[in-house]
Amino acid sequence: MEHLSFSEAQKKLSSGEIKLTDLVSEYRNRIEERNEEVNAMVFLNFDQAMEDAVRIQHKIDDGTAGSLAGMVMGIKDLIAEKGKKTTCASHILSNFESIYDATVIERLRAEDAIFIGRTNMDEFAMGSANQYSHHGPAKNPVDLTKVPGGSSGGSAAAVADNMVMAALGSDTGGSIRQPAAYCGIVGLKPTYGRVSRYGLVAFASSFDCIGPMTSNVEDAARILQVIAGYDKHDNTSSSQDTSDYLEAVRNPDAGIKIGVPEEYFSEGLDPEIRTGIEEKLDALKEKGAELIPISLPHTKYAIAIYYILATAEASSNLARYDGIRFGHRADKEKVMDDLNKEEAALTELIAEADGQEKINLQKELGKLDSPLIRLYKKSRTEGFGPEVKRRIMLGTYVLSSGYYDAYYGKAQKVRRLVQEDFKKAFDKVDVIVSPTAPTTAFDAGSKMDDPVQMYLNDVYTISANLAGICGISVPAGIHSDGLPYGIQFMADAFREDKVLNAGRLIEQL
Repeated sequence: MEHLSFSEAQKKLSSGEIKLTDLVSEYRNRIEERNEEVNAMVFLNFDQAMEDAVRIQHKIDDGTAGSLAGMVMGIKDLIAEKGKKTTCASHILSNFESIYDATVIERLRAEDAIFIGRTNMDEFAMGSANQYSHHGPAKNPVDLTKVPGGSSGGSAAAVADNMVMAALGSDTGGSIRQPAAYCGIVGLKPTYGRVSRYGLVAFASSFDCIGPMTSNVEDAARILQVIAGYDKHDNTSSSQDTSDYLEAVRNPDAGIKIGVPEEYFSEGLDPEIRTGIEEKLDALKEKGAELIPISLPHTKYAIAIYYILATAEASSNLARYDGIRFGHRADKEKVMDDLNKEEAALTELIAEADGQEKINLQKELGKLDSPLIRLYKKSRTEGFGPEVKRRIMLGTYVLSSGYYDAYYGKAQKVRRLVQEDFKKAFDKVDVIVSPTAPTTAFDAGSKMDDPVQMYLNDVYTISANLAGICGISVPAGIHSDGLPYGIQFMADAFREDKVLNAGRLIEQL
């Protein structure tokens, strides 16, 4: 199947060279051919997509089609679509069906985008490799033995393998940009508040952003043009005017000031990636860009404070999934039966004991959970996977009495210092450059037993979420191991036009 950009598809649709139904059929065939291996798509929507294609083709013929007519998309499985399962790749939501559309879905549908299916992800967006999924791990289509990155790994893999033209992902600490780099596509994280989070299932509410994942920068700009802007349903949504993102891509300014932080090109970065990015920067300099050395001194604390703050928010957000109000419920009769057996066994032992042993057994009996608490525990134990449990426990710990000030309160103060670092830098530069990830995609399953090593893959992306600014990852080259790697640009809040401009300059090289 030909890998079409959206502008190429639009030209063919407008001229009558192809029909939208044929285009949707080609993507369907590609998914049926490849998805069993790659596992990028978890729920498919072929019938509805074909119905939409017929309807939108009439609008194309009439000249009344929306700006995204011909855009065939995948949607990450934590963004609500009315009547579709929204499982967050978790057993605890395996039967949940959304009763409304997220704002981004409404806006894309209003411009005639077509949704062909929902994409795989790490459970509740917690992971850097798309290995923690109730639907099974997604694979990197460039090399099936490698991870596609996470948590939006299914979206990245689907775009890279031409199963969809574009996809929506979510980015809490790099979950759009890092998988984009691993799979060799474009991933755009908007400024916090630029795109409505209404209908996005929360991981960490002060970090989460919805953004596009595409095969080129222009397609990312087109999607952002549609989904950006104020939404009355989201009280963190910004009323600040949006820019003309397409203009930034079509007429990029080569004379930009690029900040090069010493902290992002030091120990831990693959030498080949460093060399490749430096070559790209030299080429931009020849075209008129100015490279300005800068420092972001609090970068070294970014991962630590992110995993304190994000897990704290996660433990709060995921408390609602208790098996009573939301989510999977354990077998109530079995829970009660097990509890009754424990009570009976302890009661029998108490009757036969005396002295201190009897007192100790009575204390154990008194410590048994109530039926409701036991049902909560059993439901959550069955419903959540290992990484979600790990982050809930860490978040609960840092929020607990005696540790709140030492960890959570202090991390919030350092977050402010990270924001100040960026604010000072953007007084001097238009964008800040970095690698997207320190290495290319790693072997599937290789870091499952060492979560800290997995967390370190987000070292270059996390700061943008802490600061609430925008960032983009664009393909920068192919490593000698045959895998793609990315270059990241970050810009000040609500200056997505600047990162799109810089990303387009890299494409033109």
